Amino acid sequence: MAEIPTDYETDAGDRHDQLRLWLRLLSCTYLIENEIRSRLLQSFDTTLPRFDLMAQLDRVPEGLTMGALSARLMVSNGNTTGIVERLVAEGLVKRTVSNADRRSTTVSLTAKGRNAFKVMATQHESWIRELFTEIDPATTKRLLTLLGETKDAVRKSLAAPRAAAAPAATPRRKKSAKS
Repeated sequence: MAEIPTDYETDAGDRHDQLRLWLRLLSCTYLIENEIRSRLLQSFDTTLPRFDLMAQLDRVPEGLTMGALSARLMVSNGNTTGIVERLVAEGLVKRTVSNADRRSTTVSLTAKGRNAFKVMATQHESWIRELFTEIDPATTKRLLTLLGETKDAVRKSLAAPRAAAAPAATPRRKKSAKS
């Protein structure tokens, strides 16, 4: 069985630079994310999705609706609900039903959750600095600029009409009862 390369873009060979860029971004994300996942589990017995959810709530002390939280995390409401339920059970977050709309629930960190997150966030930042220690500050600034431009370009591409991107699907004929 072939070993999976550490740098996925290595296998791109003579393919287009855009594909290599995408694969390099994935490779960097994979390496960093896996290390952070491992360290969060080892040091705090928590997962990256839980950390990310708490980070979003830390940024908005008054809390977020479940829909807004899901949107910020870029996951489904179902994924968010499962994580929130476990954090509520541990006393790290609380749910508050809206007086204006009983169907709407706001989620926020409890004092215990805020304290726990502060400890994790401090350590998380230290880990990120450690992982990026070999990158000089000038390169970091250049990368921030270039990746910002990349994000803007991708957003513009996504906003453009997609008519030429894929052939139009032909509708399927319904089979008659006799067929």
